[in-house]
Amino acid sequence: MGKGSSKVFNLEGKSVDKIKLPEVFNTPLRPDVIRRAVISIQSHRIQPQGRDEMAGKRTVAESWGVNRGMSRVPRLKEMRTAAFAPGTVGGRAAHPPVSEKKIAKKMNKKERRFALFSAIAATGNKENVKARGHIVDDVPDFPLVVTEDLQSVKKAKDLKSALINLGVWPDIYRVKESIKVRAGKGKMRGRRKKQAVGPLIVINSDDGIVEAASNFPGVDVAQVDSLNAELLAPGTHFGRLTIWTRDSIEKLRALSRGD
Repeated sequence: MGKGSSKVFNLEGKSVDKIKLPEVFNTPLRPDVIRRAVISIQSHRIQPQGRDEMAGKRTVAESWGVNRGMSRVPRLKEMRTAAFAPGTVGGRAAHPPVSEKKIAKKMNKKERRFALFSAIAATGNKENVKARGHIVDDVPDFPLVVTEDLQSVKKAKDLKSALINLGVWPDIYRVKESIKVRAGKGKMRGRRKKQAVGPLIVINSDDGIVEAASNFPGVDVAQVDSLNAELLAPGTHFGRLTIWTRDSIEKLRALSRGD
């Protein structure tokens, strides 16, 4: 079970208040449910694809029959070149993808809500966050709750100063060091670089922080009412380092009650 309250820190990293945590942070950890919720979200981004039914079949190739000392695959009449059959140059695919395939994975509403709550609870446990690979040695408390001033930070240098004071900057530096060029042909297909995932900042309203945070790799900013399992557990791995503003915690309390 999680703890009932958490300290509230200002942008200088000093404790200025305490806040009672919503019951969401006491939700049991269910990695299997979180994983299915994340995969469900990802599956809805995949575009169905199919193949032309006549692809590889626009030819007059036919088999030459037996007793010729060669395989009986369809061949062009004027040449010995094989065609049409799977495995031949320009031939049809053996089992091509079809656009009718059901790719999107559905999930019950209550189950999806439970996965979200479980992922939220995982962000309040230091062991889970550390096990995910985040650097949390200087983070003063879990969950990390900050005053509403964080939402009004408009400049990158001011946000960097606040993140240093809150002990989160080493994790962002880890993300910077992780950036590398992908090996293989993937670098030519819109995903040239790979990088780790950094902290998530949960806010109630954007007063400038989204633009400021866009300067730091791996840092995401999300409204509390638009949270989902993938934001809190990227790649199905729960325990993302998360910074909550005080009013986002209050809003989360209301949302968890169904207000």
